Amino acid sequence: MTQDFDSALLKAEAQTHVSRLILTDFRNYHSLSLDFSPGAIVLTGDNGAGKTNLLEAISFLTPGRGLRRASHDDVTRAGAMNGFAIHARIEGAFGEVEIGTGTIGDGEASGRKVRINGAPARSADEMLEWLRVIWLVPSMDSLFTGPASDRRRFIDRLVLAIDPSHGRRALDYEKAMRGRNRLLSENARDEGWFEAIERQMAETGTAIAAARVEMVRLLCGMIEHLPSDGPFPKADIALSGTLEEALAYQPAVDVEEAFLRSLSANRYRDRAAGRTLEGPHRSDLNVRHRPKDMPAGLCSTGEQKALLTGLVLSHTRLVAELTRSAPVLLLDEIAAHLDAGRRAALFEILEELNCQAFMSGTDAALFSALEGRAQFLNVSGGSISSR
Repeated sequence: MTQDFDSALLKAEAQTHVSRLILTDFRNYHSLSLDFSPGAIVLTGDNGAGKTNLLEAISFLTPGRGLRRASHDDVTRAGAMNGFAIHARIEGAFGEVEIGTGTIGDGEASGRKVRINGAPARSADEMLEWLRVIWLVPSMDSLFTGPASDRRRFIDRLVLAIDPSHGRRALDYEKAMRGRNRLLSENARDEGWFEAIERQMAETGTAIAAARVEMVRLLCGMIEHLPSDGPFPKADIALSGTLEEALAYQPAVDVEEAFLRSLSANRYRDRAAGRTLEGPHRSDLNVRHRPKDMPAGLCSTGEQKALLTGLVLSHTRLVAELTRSAPVLLLDEIAAHLDAGRRAALFEILEELNCQAFMSGTDAALFSALEGRAQFLNVSGGSISSR
């Protein structure tokens, strides 16, 4: 059923995995030290026990705000006075590396720090040289029916997993756009300021759009590796947006100049609206259920979950092929909307992808097919024990 997910090349590489995780004052964990095996890790326990908190800690081993997009104050354990810390040992074809991150002693204002093998990292992007982390969490179940901003964030996370500079481009674009919006709200007329800011928006905005277009192109190729009659239906994906659509038939340099001219010409319109109305911050990701030829947003809850799972698995395969190392997967409550057949297929695909996958759920019986093939851990009130 999953023979199209040929992973012979991936299995030739040592699996990149988190072998040890140490938490200090993170969420409901005062102090925790865990050793993990490669492959599948199953976390079971009652709601509120701390399963998702553990996955969130692992998601902080990559740039950004983690799978909940939480502030540093929110992830610091209630009552802790000195921030939080996460330390991980990562093993792979490169050997071992120690990654530490947190805010202990720094506070929210100065942000979280990253240390690699004990040395301060220039930026959080350096973590991507050692580890890529991809997640599928319940909050993403409304991806196809929610606002376009959720889908933009989704596609940008996919890009970031293979292009570490994408995050910096997005930050630079947002900063420039906020500057332009401020000039508009203040009714400023300084042509020099507008031209400088709009030039930066045109450069970074076009680069963002081009990276998204390339991701969709590559992901479409990976989607074809899904079996046509398999449990995770193939998706047809496309981007809608002025820049993304223009890049389909114009060189990037021409698209950039056209965007620059548009920003200049539409200052009056944008001033009236109180914001910039055109750019990659308004784009969307369109997804269709191919077998049904139906927009994903109109599919059933179960079909949407299967469709999204197929997209994440395809992206995992893409990252593995491009980086020669499968990413670590975080699958929170993954079994909730998957029937027995889809669960079995998922477990088989994860094994073939040769990735470390953390899966959580309240019902251990849903993971019974992994008995003897996975590390099972029970989570209860901020403590974790082996089953």
